[in-house]
Amino acid sequence: MPSPFPGMDPYLEHSVLWEGFHARMIPAMANALQPALDPRYIATVEERVFIEGPQRRVPDIWVQKVEEAVGNTAVAEPMVDTGIVVEIDDLEIHQKRVEILDLYSNMKLVGIIELVSPTNKRAGPGRVSYLDKQKEILSRDCHLVEIDLHRTGEHVVSIPEWRAAEFKPYDYLSCVSRWPLRRRFTLYPTPLRQRLPRLNIPLSAPDADVTLDLQAVLEQVDADGRYAKRIQYDQPCQPPLSAADQQWATERIISFRADGNGAT
Repeated sequence: MPSPFPGMDPYLEHSVLWEGFHARMIPAMANALQPALDPRYIATVEERVFIEGPQRRVPDIWVQKVEEAVGNTAVAEPMVDTGIVVEIDDLEIHQKRVEILDLYSNMKLVGIIELVSPTNKRAGPGRVSYLDKQKEILSRDCHLVEIDLHRTGEHVVSIPEWRAAEFKPYDYLSCVSRWPLRRRFTLYPTPLRQRLPRLNIPLSAPDADVTLDLQAVLEQVDADGRYAKRIQYDQPCQPPLSAADQQWATERIISFRADGNGAT
């Protein structure tokens, strides 16, 4: 089933939908790339793990005893054990990414494709974990491709924010950092109302880049996840759109449903 939008569906940025969408997008990108990577390279799905939010262990343990009353023939209640109460503000987070391995060079890591999550764009363990991994990748002989499909939050991709700001306005940003040219970036700034880009994914020299059609992958994930039937398009988008963009989105949705798509 198609989407109401020509590019990114901003309703997929909702916190309720994002984790499932992210989980579908990563293997979909790997699968889309693999035919162009054969026979030398393999696109695998790996993950980074971090704890999002503090954990606390509440030592709320006791043994309750009920003694026999003197002169009472009633049988005493058995000793009652109460378990340990543990509260976790947020669970362990597993964020997947695509890694490209070179079969001809002992499974050397050639490139990493990251799909940025909201936790990477706000202060906290998720951002720290992402930036630490980003720094590690940029210190290695490995390409880094970052795809940011979230309009809100702090800048996180590897190009400095002040340099990327020269290409505003845009809503979504993809960034390619090629090894060893770390001072050079390929950017794909994309407004909400445009299709998502076809990214050039670098490999080992002298092999040519392969293409990742981000819009085609999104549309496949959108169809597989039946998002057009699940999303509450009657509600304002969250995170919020500008008034002009919300009006545009609403008009797209009305037209989409008039054509017999989505919820009835």
